[in-house]
Amino acid sequence: MKNVLITALIIVIHHGIRSQEPKHMVLNELPEKQLNELISRKMVSGEKGTIGYFTFKKGAEVPWHQHPNEQYSLITQGSVKVYIGKTETLVKAGEVMVIPPNVPHRFIALEDETIDIDFFTPSRMDWINGTDNYFNEGPDKVKEEPWNLKVDQPELFAKVDHAVGNIAFTPQGEIVYSQHPFFAPETRVSIYDRETKTSRPFPNEAWNTPNRENDHYFSNVLGIRNDANGIIWILDMGQRNEVTPKIVGWNTRFDTLERIYYLPETALAATSQPNDMVVDTKHGVFIIADEGIGKGGNGEKAALIVVDMATGRTRRLLESTRATLPENVPITIDGQALQVNGHHLLVGCDGITADEHFEWLYFAPLNGTKVYRVRLEELLDEGLAPSELETKVESYASKANNGGLSIDRDGNLYLTDVESHSISVILAKDRSTHKLMDDQRMAWPDGVSFNAVDGYMYVSAAQVHLGAAFNNGTNKAKAPYYIFRFKPLAKGLMGR
Repeated sequence: MKNVLITALIIVIHHGIRSQEPKHMVLNELPEKQLNELISRKMVSGEKGTIGYFTFKKGAEVPWHQHPNEQYSLITQGSVKVYIGKTETLVKAGEVMVIPPNVPHRFIALEDETIDIDFFTPSRMDWINGTDNYFNEGPDKVKEEPWNLKVDQPELFAKVDHAVGNIAFTPQGEIVYSQHPFFAPETRVSIYDRETKTSRPFPNEAWNTPNRENDHYFSNVLGIRNDANGIIWILDMGQRNEVTPKIVGWNTRFDTLERIYYLPETALAATSQPNDMVVDTKHGVFIIADEGIGKGGNGEKAALIVVDMATGRTRRLLESTRATLPENVPITIDGQALQVNGHHLLVGCDGITADEHFEWLYFAPLNGTKVYRVRLEELLDEGLAPSELETKVESYASKANNGGLSIDRDGNLYLTDVESHSISVILAKDRSTHKLMDDQRMAWPDGVSFNAVDGYMYVSAAQVHLGAAFNNGTNKAKAPYYIFRFKPLAKGLMGR
C-alpha cells in the first residue's frame, strides 16, 4: 500500500516539471539527504507542491518550526507524537495529520524505522533553497518553542471615514495616504492630523478635483511613497478620468509641485493597472508594479515598469513572466472566494520593495505562492534580452496571497496577508515565513510602510473584499476604517 501511494503521488509532481507533464519515478532511486543522525529525507517538488519521504529512528525529533505551507503527514510505518502549541497528538501507522499554514509544530518518532510521507502546498521553498536549518538542531538541542509561537496584535493607531490604500510620510512623520480607489473616493489622497484625528485633502483640494483645463489632478491613486528629500511620490493610475497615468512628486518642504512623470502608451498594456512602486534614488529610477487587472484584465499582462528620473524614459519589463503573473490560487477570506463576473479575482505583480542599498528588488503577484527577487543592476541592464533577464529572477521565499511589501535594515520582509487578517515576516537569515501578528479588524491589510520619525511600520485595512463587486452588488464595507502600526524586528527603511 505504501509503495502504491508513493508511486501515485510522484507521477503528478516532480522538481522542475509542470504538473501537466507526468513523470514516473522510483522511490528507491531518489536522492536521500541525511538531515541529522536520526532523520533522513527524500524529496520531490514541483510548481504547486512538495512531497517529503522521511525515515526516523526512535527518538528522532523535528524541532519546533512553522511554515506558510499547508501540510498533510501520513504515517505508513511506526508512530510519532505531534506537538501543536500545548496539544500532544499520537499519530500511528495508517493515520494522517493535517497541519494548517503558519502553525508552530514539532514531531518526535516513537519507533525505529518510522516512515512519514509529507505533502505540502505550495512548494517548500526552504527545502529547495537549503535554508531548512531547523533539522540540524537535533534531539539533544534545547527544545524551545519558536520565537513567534505567540502571535502579537498590532496597535490600532487611527480610525478614518474612508478606506485607506497605501501610506507615506512627511519629514515630520505626518501620515499621507491614498484613499483606496476600489471605492471611487471623492478625495484621492489625504493627510492625517493626529492631533484633531481628522483628514484633509493632500496636497490640497485642487489636486483632488478633476477639471477640464489640464491634468494637474489625481484621477485614481493607490501607490504612494516618500523619499529622503521630503517628496511624496504619488502614482496616479488614471482610469477614472481620461488622463495619462503619471507619477506626481509633491515637495512637502516647500509645498510645491516637484515634477510629473508620464507613463506613455508604450509603457502600458490595455489592461495595465500601475499599483505600487519603489523610489530608487541610487540608480535614479522608479520601478512600478503593474497588476494587469485594469479594464477587466485577468493579470495575464502584469509587468514591471521602469521610469528614469533624469529623462522620464520608460521601459516595460518581465511582462507575463512567472514572477509577475498571478497563480491560480484564489483569494479566500472568511470562507468566501473572491469572484468577479463568475471568475476568481487573480491579481498579478503587486507588492514591491527594495533593500537598504538598492541591491535587490523584491516583488510578488498578489495571487501567488512565492516572493521573487532580482538584482537591480541586472534589471536595469539594457543589454540583457528579455529572455536573459527572466533567468536572472530568483524564487526567494514562500508566501500566502499578499498585498503590500516592506523591508527592514536587516533584510526581513513584511507582507500583508489579505486572507488571514495578518502580517507575515520572511526572515532574512533563513527565508522562513512566519505570522508576525493578526487582528480580525485588519480586514484586507493592504499597504505597509515605515515611518522613520517614530520607528513604526504602518498598515492599512481597506475592506476591499467587502465591496459591492464581491457581494452581489451590496457594499458591506463600512466606517470606521483602520490604520494599524507595529514595531518591526529591526529598524525599517525610509520610503519602504
